[in-house]
Amino acid sequence: MCGRFERSSSLEVLSAEFNVGHTPPALDPGYNIAPGRDILILNDTGARQFLKSRWGFVPSWVRDSPAGARIINARSETVAAKPMFRDAFRKHRCLIIADGFYEWQKIQKKKVPVYIHLKSGKPFGLAGLYSQGLSETGKKFYTCTIITTDANDLLAPVHDRMPVIIPKDQEDAWLNPGLNDEKRLLAMLRPYPSENMEFYEVSGRLNSPRYNSPDTVKPLERKDSSELP
Repeated sequence: MCGRFERSSSLEVLSAEFNVGHTPPALDPGYNIAPGRDILILNDTGARQFLKSRWGFVPSWVRDSPAGARIINARSETVAAKPMFRDAFRKHRCLIIADGFYEWQKIQKKKVPVYIHLKSGKPFGLAGLYSQGLSETGKKFYTCTIITTDANDLLAPVHDRMPVIIPKDQEDAWLNPGLNDEKRLLAMLRPYPSENMEFYEVSGRLNSPRYNSPDTVKPLERKDSSELP
């Protein structure tokens, strides 16, 4: 699954990296983004655009407010067929903008947090689905979910699932609402190559979703590598 991630690149960097002609909505950097938070997504309904969305998918037919977490992950194996996601998979695919994500690795009977990112250090787009809804007061809002797949060889010792990272050369196809070739879309939902990723242990302060500091992504320094918190 994917339950925490990080986005800290400047809005200017994101506009250039994802070829968007406008500045993203003003959102403070999120070093420890948890479900239920407002995050940055990218869609394409004729032109690429950044949107602010609540992490926690609410289907479009549900008249509800965006408050609170809903469905934070969708499995790649069932996303095209499951009624909850089927319509969004066909028409409302997006990229969820991230610089890295977190997982907890079991070491010596304890779970320690690790930070996972691209070796290039560049931001990337996680495969996502979004939904537009109206609150009881008639206010428009967006919600979204992250699609997960089997872990690659690098991350398999950490967790059996990982979020799908859409390669740069497949972003246009993934975002294209006119593309409804299910076989082609599902083929994009595969583990990202291990050789392009790396991870390292970070502070246990990450365990609190209220902790949001640049220190969150710093490698944990230990005097004794066998020492655990």
